Amino acid sequence: MKFTKHLYLACLCFSQLIGIAHAQNNEKLASNLIELRGKVEDLQSELKILKAEHKNSMSYLNVRKTELQANVDRKELKIKQSDIELEKLQEKVKRLGAGSEQLIPQVQTLLTSIKISLTTGIPFKHKERLSVIEEIERKLNARKITAQNAINRLWAFLEDEIRLTRENAIYSQTISLNGENVLVEVAKLGTVMMYFKTRDDQYGVANNQDNSWSYSLLTNSEQIHHVAILFDSLKKQIRQGYFTLPMALTIKD
Repeated sequence: MKFTKHLYLACLCFSQLIGIAHAQNNEKLASNLIELRGKVEDLQSELKILKAEHKNSMSYLNVRKTELQANVDRKELKIKQSDIELEKLQEKVKRLGAGSEQLIPQVQTLLTSIKISLTTGIPFKHKERLSVIEEIERKLNARKITAQNAINRLWAFLEDEIRLTRENAIYSQTISLNGENVLVEVAKLGTVMMYFKTRDDQYGVANNQDNSWSYSLLTNSEQIHHVAILFDSLKKQIRQGYFTLPMALTIKD
């Protein structure tokens, strides 16, 4: 009888322990479930934010792509318009004579227009390209060349400019950076965008504000990485493909 009583008490205690264990397990499961639900909600909120950011980024990139294409189209249109003007002048030269003085004012106007376009355009070898036009202008004004000769030289110059609008390549160029003239490598993308790399492997971009150009170093590590990929690709003759690049410049004509 005494043994039965002890056995009963033991069973009762064991039953209570099982109940407590179940209760603790249920509490732990409930706590874990609450924690997991919280994490799921946090992840859903983060996903919504990322989706919104992605949507905004894509919208921005589409706008910038449209702007850049418009800039390219404007540059090419200017060159084509200059070509048309040159062709008209050539026809006049044929009618009036190769050395006709009547055409000089028109050629001078065209020279001025091209100089303005060069000055406000991408700062790729500005001095070298301007010097070509200035030499033609100087010799024309001094009557050392005829209007026909000036037109022929301008035609050859504009053919080079057309080539530049389609070319993506790396060149060496001296730029003004932080008040100093620095020899750098420049990655030129057509006549719209230009990036540079210093000898100590710093990267930067050419910025345009109201047709005034300046150079600034990049400080964002991700942007630096993307521009470094561009330089590496162009050096390997990879001129086409998808590149993520900082687009800080605003081009106005």
